[in-house]
Amino acid sequence: MLARTAPRPPPALLTQLLSKYESTTPRPLNLSQLLSFGRPVSPDSLLASASYSLYELPRRQATRVRFLESLPFIVGTNPYVFDTAKAFRESFYSLATHPPVRTLEENDAFVQILSDIVQRHANDIPTMAKGFQESARYMPPEEINAFLDGAIRNRISVRLIAEQHIALTHALRYPPPDGQAVGVVDTKCSPKKMIEMCGSFVTDLCYATLGNAPRIVLDGFPDATFAFVVFPSLFLGLTWSITAVEQHDPRGEGLPLPDIVITLSPPSAVPQSVSGAHYFSIRIRDQGGGVRPKDMDRIFSYAFTTAKDGVSKDRQRREQEEDDDQESILGVVADRSLRTGMGTIAGLGYGLPMSKLYAKQVCQP
Repeated sequence: MLARTAPRPPPALLTQLLSKYESTTPRPLNLSQLLSFGRPVSPDSLLASASYSLYELPRRQATRVRFLESLPFIVGTNPYVFDTAKAFRESFYSLATHPPVRTLEENDAFVQILSDIVQRHANDIPTMAKGFQESARYMPPEEINAFLDGAIRNRISVRLIAEQHIALTHALRYPPPDGQAVGVVDTKCSPKKMIEMCGSFVTDLCYATLGNAPRIVLDGFPDATFAFVVFPSLFLGLTWSITAVEQHDPRGEGLPLPDIVITLSPPSAVPQSVSGAHYFSIRIRDQGGGVRPKDMDRIFSYAFTTAKDGVSKDRQRREQEEDDDQESILGVVADRSLRTGMGTIAGLGYGLPMSKLYAKQVCQP
């Protein structure tokens, strides 16, 4: 289903609303906040969730609009960046002018608007990456990194708040049979099941793309569970490990590759940190050669990737000589991140920094 066209905001009113909402800092978002409206979900808690969403989302959208407007003129007028900014203005206006939600019928209409916004912004990151690819010469890499950090952090929070409210609305009407899910939060998430599901897909993808794949072995506490919002960090980690093992191993074609070992450690098995917080640890070990020491300072940069497939040898040589990956990696992000099915599995470029941002923003104690 295509998202409905958002209303075009009047310039004067839009400026007034942006000034109003950007002056208030959004509240921190964590797992406890996401769970608070769904234990248990009821008409009252759902309306409280709608009120929270209407308070938080316009403020987060206003911040993103202002950041887009602060870009250098030649970057902001790039068609991809311009279209992204336009979509953010329209989404902000829809939320900032929405009346309070006081009944379940009004909430149904509000949820439809949230669903349209989620769909409208589904491809924001690859779209902006394409824009920065074309405009990279006009901004230093550290400024692009800072901008993308903010964009992804904002995207995570907005999607979590919106999708949590959408899921809670659905749960009130169709309660989950096992009572395990609280909106988008799985209160008894099984890392073992996640790894088996992700591992099966990534292994098939690796066989189709690279012709071979290592075996995935679980150890530690495979029956442990914890509350979690499922996110592709684990999928990305397995992708990196499998690809590295396949490309690094010197054995002949068709021979078994070294196993990838994943250790699961629940909080009871992990010593308390200095702050007293507990963490569920998922450790992925492989024999893929590791990260080269000279690359350690760049691994969290959007201007860095180890993927070379799909790039001509001449272009690789020129990029290595110039030591300037900025334009090439943003191109990889834009061209590959929308591919699905059995396409290329390496080279997204922003997987590691995005996973780090997610862990900091959502996986808080």
